[in-house]
Amino acid sequence: MANPRAKSGQFEKSKKALYTPSERARRDATKWTLVQGILAPLQFIVFLISLALVVYTLRTGEGYFAATTSIVLKTLILYAIMITGSIWEKVVFDKYLFAESFFWEDVFSILVLALHTAYLIALFAGWLPPTGLLWLALGAYAAYFINATQFLLKLRAARLQAKQFPSTNLVRLDSDDNAQSDKSAHTNITEITREVTV
Repeated sequence: MANPRAKSGQFEKSKKALYTPSERARRDATKWTLVQGILAPLQFIVFLISLALVVYTLRTGEGYFAATTSIVLKTLILYAIMITGSIWEKVVFDKYLFAESFFWEDVFSILVLALHTAYLIALFAGWLPPTGLLWLALGAYAAYFINATQFLLKLRAARLQAKQFPSTNLVRLDSDDNAQSDKSAHTNITEITREVTV
């Protein structure tokens, strides 16, 4: 006989799934998922290069122009990924920001955005000396790294959950999803159960 407690545990885990079946289907169908998949690693590569340039400039006093250019480029890519990410979130979760599945990641993203924007303002307004600007950039980069780690851990957990509970991830017993369960959902069940991809 099946253990009711084990079933209850599986149900609790499925309730915390990152995507509902309909959300996963929308995620897989939208072009914005690919855009995010391109911009995210691109931003991380630029971050690593820029971080090395900033540290080099702080240590040697040389290469300030290259470091500054890299920070501006990193900030522009951040703006791009924030805008396209909001569109992606609207398509998948019907909210531009602060969808339940990514609420705290979005909250911290706002801090990251604020710090990068503060750098640009200070740079073009001349409010800080070069060393101060570089340290502000490092603060923004530290926040970005934490935020990137948040997203990676969340998506890794979703992938593991999809592998461990492939059947329970198909149906969540929430009232909203019960209302959305119909014949077309069963017809597309193969597509819906594809493994979570970042």
